[in-house]
Amino acid sequence: MSRPAAGAAPDRRALLADLVRQLERTQWLAPAEIAARQGKLLRQLVAHAEAYSAPFAARLRAAGLCADDLADIAALPRLPLLTRRDLQAAGDALFCTHLPLTHQPVRRNQTSGSTGEPVVIRTTALSRLLWEATTLRDHAWHRRDFSERLSVVRATQPEYREQDDWGPPANLLHATGRCQVIPITTDIAQLLRLLEAFRPQALIIYPNVLMGLLDACRRRGRMLEGLTHIRTVGETLTDELRAAATAAFGAPVEDLYSSHEFGNIALQCPDGDGYHVMAEYLMVEIVDAEGRPCAPGEIGRLVISDLMNYATPLLRYEIGDYAEAAGPCRCGRTLPTLRRIVGRARNLIRLPDGRRHYPLVGFARFREVAPVVQYQMIQDAADAIEVRLVCERPPTADEEAALGAVIRQALAHDFRLRYRYFADRIAPGPNGKFEEFICRVG
Repeated sequence: MSRPAAGAAPDRRALLADLVRQLERTQWLAPAEIAARQGKLLRQLVAHAEAYSAPFAARLRAAGLCADDLADIAALPRLPLLTRRDLQAAGDALFCTHLPLTHQPVRRNQTSGSTGEPVVIRTTALSRLLWEATTLRDHAWHRRDFSERLSVVRATQPEYREQDDWGPPANLLHATGRCQVIPITTDIAQLLRLLEAFRPQALIIYPNVLMGLLDACRRRGRMLEGLTHIRTVGETLTDELRAAATAAFGAPVEDLYSSHEFGNIALQCPDGDGYHVMAEYLMVEIVDAEGRPCAPGEIGRLVISDLMNYATPLLRYEIGDYAEAAGPCRCGRTLPTLRRIVGRARNLIRLPDGRRHYPLVGFARFREVAPVVQYQMIQDAADAIEVRLVCERPPTADEEAALGAVIRQALAHDFRLRYRYFADRIAPGPNGKFEEFICRVG
């Protein structure tokens, strides 16, 4: 078993430990106190963004507002929604030109989200510290044992590796067990072999990969043994998959809702139903088609405001996901509650030889080679994919060829690609969800 990372700066560990202790207290605050704290953060952020982000200041003026008008969180809905298209149009101009020293350094972050529309944002050192602290909150809520062996299936990992500890943030404050990191593109059969060889007790995995793993175990008539916790990230976890995986592997499935834009947005409650919003620095609204707040039991669009990101003013950002509203949780925690997340789903790609894995499509390079605004891919044959695109202008033949090379390289197969262009937006499916990748091959 390893010790906490020796190379970590002591001040970072101290800040993180202090923030974790604060989060232990704030989850029980009265709702009025939570709202008052959010209001103070909102006032400070709006004043900063109005002074240092010209597009944000213009957004306020277009709505007939000034910073003083948003001095109360009850007034925040007066600000029109911010869409992914708005972020794309603003580009780097949206980013604040000044940042307090305590928020530096900044980091550039590109994401496609659940809508297939690539955007670039900047996150700060404080944003990342909050992400780490709420990750540790998730571990604490679900009573995970840091000494256990952890396997992680990760989209950002290009190669397989094993390491002596879980990595940050866990190893900053705790001695941990060993960790296995597996690329998400690994074939399901190989994934199963790697997991059995490593024998993890804790597993972090995407729901669709978990579904593929469960199917593979069922086909061979033997399940993974020794799991104590399964943590799902990155996609919608259905009630059916949760129940099936819990029964098959004998371990609870604990879901987490996060995004590249905001970090951890909501954590599954360990004692009640649904998910608790990280209200210490985020405000989350669920609104209907007319923009009105949804009542408990209603499903609507998620609108999120980050009260601590002084680099990229993300206030009333329509992230493209849907959720079901909920009332107070029976656990006693006063953090706002979402009943369930219903807006993200992706499918596993099926290669012509029958192997299946999560489809990394190379979206981070799309705008480097072609003016892509939105994309979607439909696999309708074993060797063919329809690439649906919305572009700022018609791509040239060379740009289309370069885009095809990026896609084929990312998918690790020479698929036949058919391009289909849309004038404005690729509509979501009948259930209101948008899926970046849909596999229609049985």
